[in-house]
Amino acid sequence: MSAPASLDRLRAALASAEASGLFEGDRAPFGTLRRAAVLALFWSDADAAASEAGEPAGLRLVAIEKSPHLRRHAGQVAFPGGRMEDGESAVEAALREAHEEVGLDSRTVTTLGELPPASVMASGFDVHSVVGWWTAPTPLVPVDLGEVAAVHQLAVPRLVDPANRATWVHPSGHSGPVFLLDDLFVWGLTAHLIDALLSLAGWAQPWDAGRRLEIPHRFFRGRHS
Repeated sequence: MSAPASLDRLRAALASAEASGLFEGDRAPFGTLRRAAVLALFWSDADAAASEAGEPAGLRLVAIEKSPHLRRHAGQVAFPGGRMEDGESAVEAALREAHEEVGLDSRTVTTLGELPPASVMASGFDVHSVVGWWTAPTPLVPVDLGEVAAVHQLAVPRLVDPANRATWVHPSGHSGPVFLLDDLFVWGLTAHLIDALLSLAGWAQPWDAGRRLEIPHRFFRGRHS
């Protein structure tokens, strides 16, 4: 299945200068952090032809819920991914990690582009986000049980809905965007990445940043999160 027209603007933005300034103000000097890659994988559970041009109807994003026993980021909702090995490209690393974590067949993924790296000082990584289209979706389950507690499919129209958006507040005083889907609290770097993808795709809508919420314990387990 080819990518629907609703992703055309996103693909074009990723290939242009439009995305290049993202995260620039928070970037660490090149080469000072280790490199990691994640996979933002879109797929559709509906007939793409039935969707209006430019609208995300039927689109989903694959996400994982990290194990509650991890030393860092325990319990957080994230995109599949991990550290890049020597000689690997971001695409190669993101696909390898997705296969190891949830059993994704890399042959079923078409790369749409990449976001510029985002520096995560707390964990010491420059995170490269690969955006993909899943041509042949199949059920995914946690494979690496030490890393992954669950696999979630995030409905893009619900991510766009302003009613499902707010600002998370960390005990340190830091804050950022959060997406609320049923019992999921999607915050941290992943929420920033989703926010950037929605904007680049032209789907973003105004939302109430003054709605401030504490991070539930399930998705925030200790000082290493």
